[in-house]
Amino acid sequence: MMFLRVLLHGLRRVLRGVLLALAAAILFIEEWGWRPLTACMAWLAKWPPLARLEAAVRGVSPRWALVLFIVPAALLFPIKLVALWLIHRGHAALGLAVIVAAKLLGTALVGRLFVLTESQLMQFAWFVRALTWWRATKARVKAAVKRTASWRVAQVLKRRVRLLFRRFSR
Repeated sequence: MMFLRVLLHGLRRVLRGVLLALAAAILFIEEWGWRPLTACMAWLAKWPPLARLEAAVRGVSPRWALVLFIVPAALLFPIKLVALWLIHRGHAALGLAVIVAAKLLGTALVGRLFVLTESQLMQFAWFVRALTWWRATKARVKAAVKRTASWRVAQVLKRRVRLLFRRFSR
């Protein structure tokens, strides 16, 4: 019985570590991808035709806002399957490039669409609950990640790199 408890405790720790690593990767993508890519899309939207399109998107009904928010993510799924097929067929570099490109494009597009349609999407109670849950979960995971030794090491490295850039930029 004691062996089983020790085994379960060990498995729980391993699972927690794996989930924490996965959550850290998601946070990394959101923090370092979502914001800059969304900002890039906002910059591109200064082009008059895109500005008009964004104005139209801002004015859609909540149901259409939901469609506009979900469809791009759904359309990227087949592209990711093609990328996996390419990897399977021995074209790993091309497959990975397709996955990265799809992720970047998808993050930029979905991020910008969220900014444009957030007020409409917040009219769905289930969406408000899901977003509230996501933000609370993200905060808990972020706090857990920040308590890890690897996070502290990464922060030290980040500060050193910034110092190096400052020295070389002078």
